[in-house]
Amino acid sequence: MSQMSLASVSVSKKRVVQKYNLISPVYDIFGIIMESKARARALEVSEITNGERILEVAVGTGLNFQEILRRNPDGWSDGIDICHKMLRRAKKRAIKTGVRNYSLQLGDCRSLPFADNTFDLLINQYMFDILPVTDFGRITAEFRRVLKPDGRLVLVNTTPPEKPKDRMLAWIFCVYPQTFSKCRGVLAEPFLEKFNFRDIHREYVVNLSFPSEVVRSYK
Repeated sequence: MSQMSLASVSVSKKRVVQKYNLISPVYDIFGIIMESKARARALEVSEITNGERILEVAVGTGLNFQEILRRNPDGWSDGIDICHKMLRRAKKRAIKTGVRNYSLQLGDCRSLPFADNTFDLLINQYMFDILPVTDFGRITAEFRRVLKPDGRLVLVNTTPPEKPKDRMLAWIFCVYPQTFSKCRGVLAEPFLEKFNFRDIHREYVVNLSFPSEVVRSYK
């Protein structure tokens, strides 16, 4: 997909909040069917060390946040999301872990409510693929700002299919674009390079013909 066509994808914050508040009761089904392999791989490449300061942006219903807490019980983990109903479900999951060293709050990825050089690790999953490309630079700059020197950034996105058998996702989004808020495949690497992230490593992961990218880089 060209940069021009990506730029034409415009989803307002209000619309994103409305959509995800609406689908929050069934989002986990969607997440397991389409995203489970990539989410699991993101945790692996994150190489979480107990005792770290970790941030998950767009925490959703907490599918991965609960595992972050289990792997980092002696550190501190923050999670933000712009949808209060998704965040409510994430809080229920977090409570069940028994871990107390965390905070979950409403927040916008375009203006993170954290100081510079705060986090050892920042994880973000399935967010860039619903936002306009005109926001990518601002968001990437914010991610870099809050990471410590040598901090790790792990991104998971819906990505363009690399094989014909992985094109079901593109077909569904074409037939039902409004249902998915015009979600589409993206490539994060060019934006990470632009903002001087280094040692960028990308993996292509397919879950039942739905393609995702898992990208790790360092500040």
